[in-house]
Amino acid sequence: MFGLDLDTVRNVALVVVVVAVLLAVVTAFVVKAVVGKVVTIVLLGGLAVLVWSQRQSLQDCADRAGATLGAGAVDDTTCSFFGRDVTISAPLGD
Repeated sequence: MFGLDLDTVRNVALVVVVVAVLLAVVTAFVVKAVVGKVVTIVLLGGLAVLVWSQRQSLQDCADRAGATLGAGAVDDTTCSFFGRDVTISAPLGD
């Protein structure tokens, strides 16, 4: 067996504790950075999907308004974008 004395074991234990604390700190920073990046990507991706769907909805409404105006309607048309009304004015209206 190995002949270890009390001072050697105490020094090895101190080194292990210091290395474990340093690894814990480094791991905390790495995990924080990774989680921050993932959260940012998810939020920006969600925003992009939301804006794209609203844009498509607004385009569909504008297309319907164009078809209605092309058929001779003279009234303004209202579409919705993020819950806000957007008015498409008829060029021949009052």
